[in-house]
Amino acid sequence: MYAFVYTTHMLRNITFSVDEAIIAQAREAAKVEGTTLNELVRDWIRSYAGKNERRQKMEHAFEILKDLDTSGPKMTRDEMNERR
Repeated sequence: MYAFVYTTHMLRNITFSVDEAIIAQAREAAKVEGTTLNELVRDWIRSYAGKNERRQKMEHAFEILKDLDTSGPKMTRDEMNERR
């Protein structure tokens, strides 16, 4: 016997108040980019929602790198740009 599990992403409508002229300009810009204003807003919200997580990952990476030993031999500008 087989069991199938279906999952769906529930989209929720939200309402924003924006000047009509700005909406028209944004729709036109989205059209030029081959997308929709709706998709651009979704992408922005997704990016904004993940901002804190990305910041924490970056801080963690810097924490790991802060103890990196960079005291090796120093090279001159010419040595760094030399093609081998």
